[in-house]
Amino acid sequence: MSEKLFKSTAIVSMMTFISRILGFIRDIVIARLFGAGLGADVFFVAFKIPNFLRRLFAEGAFSQAFIPVLAEYRDRGDKDLKDLIASTSGTLATFLFIITAIGVIAAPVLIMIFAPGFIGDDYKINLAGNLLKITFPYLFFISLTALAGAILNSFGKFAVPAFTPVFLNISLISCAIWLSPNLAEPVTALAWGVFIGGLIQLLFQIPFLMRIGQLPKPRWGWQDSGVQQIIKLMLPAMFGVSVAQINLLLDTLLASFLVTGSISWLYYSDRLVEFPLGIFGIALATVILPSLSKKHASKSKDEFSHTIDWALRWVFIIGTPAAIGLIWLAEPLLLSLFQYGEFSAPDAHKASLSLMAYGLGLLPFIFIKVLAPGYYARQDTKTPVKIGIIAMVVNMVLNIILMLQFAHVGLALATSLSAMLNALLLYIGLRKLGVYLPRAGWRRFIVQLIIPNIALIALLFWFTPETIEWVNSGVWQRFMMLFGLISVAMATYFILLSLVGIKVKSLLKISNS
Repeated sequence: MSEKLFKSTAIVSMMTFISRILGFIRDIVIARLFGAGLGADVFFVAFKIPNFLRRLFAEGAFSQAFIPVLAEYRDRGDKDLKDLIASTSGTLATFLFIITAIGVIAAPVLIMIFAPGFIGDDYKINLAGNLLKITFPYLFFISLTALAGAILNSFGKFAVPAFTPVFLNISLISCAIWLSPNLAEPVTALAWGVFIGGLIQLLFQIPFLMRIGQLPKPRWGWQDSGVQQIIKLMLPAMFGVSVAQINLLLDTLLASFLVTGSISWLYYSDRLVEFPLGIFGIALATVILPSLSKKHASKSKDEFSHTIDWALRWVFIIGTPAAIGLIWLAEPLLLSLFQYGEFSAPDAHKASLSLMAYGLGLLPFIFIKVLAPGYYARQDTKTPVKIGIIAMVVNMVLNIILMLQFAHVGLALATSLSAMLNALLLYIGLRKLGVYLPRAGWRRFIVQLIIPNIALIALLFWFTPETIEWVNSGVWQRFMMLFGLISVAMATYFILLSLVGIKVKSLLKISNS
């Protein structure tokens, strides 16, 4: 079981890695052309609104509710399964079309709600509203793409959904380079890049659905029992699974009151946190949800617990050094990736401070991705919602307190602290329910992990060049220093893992007994 899960996770991670690398190229292009000024701030707000709703409706709540029901219907036969997909896709598309139409019409109002700091600046409000009218249909395209991806994942076809985001990055890069110079307002090109990218992602997945025979004609099916079951699970999940995204959106809302550039600094630091989170955390969660759903449907309680245990061990092995690297190398990473053209060295420094704060939350962010499926696979959406409410309230309070003291860095720190609380409460809940019972050897495992991570910190402390050296270096010199440092650090870490007795290969073959 574990070896199969690892292979699936590796496939998703590789596809996600390709997407994230293109995502970095995309952000490098945007930073070079637009910097951290007014145009970039406005675009990030106009993109974040449909992107937030996408994570709330599609990748968040919908996927977590749909996959367990899909697993249940697969056991009933092909006809029932196709009926469920037809009813779900038709109903979802109808609601998405209505929401998208409302979003386009009410774009200026939404900008004032999500970025109230723009109120009083007519140019910012008008530009952001115009961009949102173009980017909002992305919600329609990408939510249906998430539906297609959930179906493919349930059939073990993980590579295609994981590769799909590549097209958004290609679209944004192309529009930024070739379309923006030809527009009166160059930043509008980025909005069109989002629109085109969303459409291409949806069209890309359709042939693969046809190949597995799961592209029935969509129909309105509000009264369908399967659709009602999904809706019942989805409504509370909309909040519970997306607390991290709500917290990030609150960061943007409050950052709109801070100095120009704050939204961009938070965006670029968040993008770097999303790299390990996407490559490993989201990939792991993508793979274990269908697995946990099947085990719950077949009442395999021990295997259910073992799957969570296996995932948590991998979170510590990969997530801990990733968090250390993000925090220690925050400024070198931002200087190497983004400090060109309009994005200045002071911008990189400001963004590095929020990246260090976000880096403290990387492990909790990944834990949430792994622990939440333990509830959703059992069709329990109420518990994560209660936990999510607590975490969000704490985040809102911390946002106000820490923002007054540390500006945009305080917003990032509040998000990380609330994620720690969220992850802790999810873990405690699974233990109390008896759903997750840790396997033997955890204390020894944690002690063994300490030595490689201390060595990693020492290596980075001694060999990381001073900031001034990064600032004065050219692009290739920066990347060579960064590549060399990360390569040596990774090699040292994994060699020490083996020396202290943590055999990575053995974790692929954990017995289910």
